[in-house]
Amino acid sequence: MRPGAVALASLSLLLLGAAPAGAAGAPPPLPARMRDTGGGTQLVTAVAARTGSTSGTVTWWDRVGGRWVKAGSASARFGAKGLVEGTKRRQGTGTTPTGLYDLPFAFGTGAAPSGTRYPYRAVRQSSWWCEDNDSRSYNRWTDPRPADCRAAESEHLVSYPAQYAHALVIGFNYRTPVRGRGAGIFLHVNGRGATAGCVSVPAADMRRILRWADPARGPHIAVGTTGGATAVTRY
Repeated sequence: MRPGAVALASLSLLLLGAAPAGAAGAPPPLPARMRDTGGGTQLVTAVAARTGSTSGTVTWWDRVGGRWVKAGSASARFGAKGLVEGTKRRQGTGTTPTGLYDLPFAFGTGAAPSGTRYPYRAVRQSSWWCEDNDSRSYNRWTDPRPADCRAAESEHLVSYPAQYAHALVIGFNYRTPVRGRGAGIFLHVNGRGATAGCVSVPAADMRRILRWADPARGPHIAVGTTGGATAVTRY
């Protein structure tokens, strides 16, 4: 067909309301392909290529007019030992738990970014995250650290001023903690490399996420892989 004829055919298709080539086959946005998004109108997805990956992508989404729309994305880091199904995770394995979780509250060694709507706790010298399996405060923020929570088995939050400049608690093993499954899983600022099990993003992107997140809209985070048994679409 002559170039002029191609142009006329394309114009005719547009006038008839036909979709441009390729548009009809575009897949729906990731949240629309998920089994569950938590019931809110905001969602964070943290996706790695496979369970052995230590990097991937975090994307945050808004549900607008019945459709999921991407609000932003960032490069992400995962556990040094990759990812594992959340219900099978063991504490101290350096793995990031996959699954769908709520985001209970935010905290930081720095002040809350302007516009933050999430409940935000300031990290002080006395602030700890208890990871002692024998403590009644297991997998809880404590300030000060209780006597039954051993310092050697817990995380002194002020000791990580860069990583915990800003963070969101990921509700993994949080509401009804299972001893030995793991504690202190957060979405936080990047450190020097892979994490001990958390999800991390660059500092500027963590601030963007905190300005975007609205607890009134019920945001959740879905952590998973692009396919397989831990595919993010399964959660």
